[in-house]
Amino acid sequence: MKKLLFVVSVLFLGFGGMAQRFEGGILAGFNGTQVAGDAYEGYHKPGILTGGYVQTDLAPAVFAGLELKFSQKGSRSRQDPKNPVPDKYIMRLNYADLPVYFGFRTNDVVSVVGGVSFGYLINSVEINEDGKFPPEDQVAFNDFDLQPFVGFRFEITDRIKSDLRLAYSVLPVRGKPDNDLWYWRQNQFNNVISFALYYRLDQ
Repeated sequence: MKKLLFVVSVLFLGFGGMAQRFEGGILAGFNGTQVAGDAYEGYHKPGILTGGYVQTDLAPAVFAGLELKFSQKGSRSRQDPKNPVPDKYIMRLNYADLPVYFGFRTNDVVSVVGGVSFGYLINSVEINEDGKFPPEDQVAFNDFDLQPFVGFRFEITDRIKSDLRLAYSVLPVRGKPDNDLWYWRQNQFNNVISFALYYRLDQ
């Protein structure tokens, strides 16, 4: 993981020092997440995302870029205040993500973006009403995640952009359990809606 971060950091610095056609900056926002394959539905697990990006124009209306960001994903049960004994479950998955994307400008304000994000799982935790799962109840997640994504980019000012995306894993973040559990029934996949603001630093 340290080697990957070092290589990507060098790429960011290298792109930043090249011709002016490369732009770069920072980004921050939040995720609304759920995990397909568990016992819950809905984007009830919020998370933060933060990192940096570089991109370049390939043609007047076409651009490409890459990002390196910390992204919180996972799942949680929806609390029902009418239930005196709520079913509490929280899954927290923290990733280092490396999205690579292409974009098409439909006009001066709106662009369509799409690409694939490579994720590395930094850590994970599962929680119920008794706290963190004990070691004997923990089942490891896969280290790597692969998420195609599509979304929209909005030019707010020369320096500020907003970005809205939908991403879905094509590789399971965890396989099907041997027996159905109250919180886990099938292969599990990250399902993420994200919103972020981008601030350009090279101008």
